[in-house]
Amino acid sequence: MTDRPDIALEQRERCDARLSSPSAGRNKAVIAAALAELLPENAHVLEIASGTGEHALACVTARPDLSWTPSEPDAESRTSVDAWSADAGGRIAPCLACSTTEARWSDGLGPFDALFCANMIHIAPWEAAEGLFRGAAEVIVEGGLVCLYGPFQEGEATAPSNLDFDASLKARDPRWGVRALSDVDALAQGRGFEREARREMPANNLLLVYRKTAP
Repeated sequence: MTDRPDIALEQRERCDARLSSPSAGRNKAVIAAALAELLPENAHVLEIASGTGEHALACVTARPDLSWTPSEPDAESRTSVDAWSADAGGRIAPCLACSTTEARWSDGLGPFDALFCANMIHIAPWEAAEGLFRGAAEVIVEGGLVCLYGPFQEGEATAPSNLDFDASLKARDPRWGVRALSDVDALAQGRGFEREARREMPANNLLLVYRKTAP
């Protein structure tokens, strides 16, 4: 097993084509358990910024009825996603080369019952979050879900560790940062999604669930 160069703020290990993410190793079980409760039966799920592919495999293992379409702009990560997907019995589609910063990234995709994205919008320009909801409005069925996992700012209730993380991110790239929950809510509402759940997760992360209320 060898190290892969730093990506997504972490050092990932590699075994053949499969990359292993330290953060996914810590959170994949709790994320899979939460989504198993939230996603509708036989849901078709689009994952944005799939990373190594470990989340996808954990989620379809917890819910064998799910059909999962991963996506990832990084080519080596897409290879890893497809390698992990070999253990999913055909329930994970080949990984798409999508970036939500591209204007028409969602063209030709869908329909999907849900979109899932973990730990992306804080290590990308705000345009990535805008593009995510713009595309979600096009590919998610009415009544479908957008589920976001990661750290968020909530005014005075923000965890000190998330404030420190925000400062660290902005020092790396001023376009990055731990996003204000109110800003994400407003962005979602502008694309026809209303937040219906806020789940506290380990290490001061949240799982946010938005439902599409307008076509």
